[in-house]
Amino acid sequence: MRLFGKRPPRLGVLFVCMGNICRSPTAEGVFRTMARERKLERRLAIDSAGTHANHEGEPPDLRSIETAARRNYDLRKIRARKVTPQDFASFRYILAMDARNLKSLEALRPEGFDGHLGMFLDFAPEAVETDVPDPYYGGPDGFEKVLDLVEAASRGLIAHIEKDILEGKAEG
Repeated sequence: MRLFGKRPPRLGVLFVCMGNICRSPTAEGVFRTMARERKLERRLAIDSAGTHANHEGEPPDLRSIETAARRNYDLRKIRARKVTPQDFASFRYILAMDARNLKSLEALRPEGFDGHLGMFLDFAPEAVETDVPDPYYGGPDGFEKVLDLVEAASRGLIAHIEKDILEGKAEG
């Protein structure tokens, strides 16, 4: 919807894990693809970040890239970055991959932040897990398990955002 020729502000969605090289870039790539398929991508600002700066500027882990590519998600252009205070002003949804990431984000949350800061898997009610597990400890199927959970949560988040947009609760 445009008013006076201006596009409404884009609704920001930020996915956060520790290093921003496996779980959160996977979520960014999957969610971006699903948003594009639902014709929402132009209405959303989608990004990922890490709570630590260990991998800034690096691409996702090759195993994440390859696992995602087998399901037609492209992570190759994503580069790791660290969460910044500006992210709390730019993103309405800041979603942690696990409880430790959420605790780090809560410590960074500025007073007055009125967006949604929570767990990504809250949007996947069918998931038994509360955390998207670290794929490095998941054995040979660790990256596949992450992708399964990310797809489920992305579908739930898309449905939630579409409902908010339709009801006029969300800008974008």
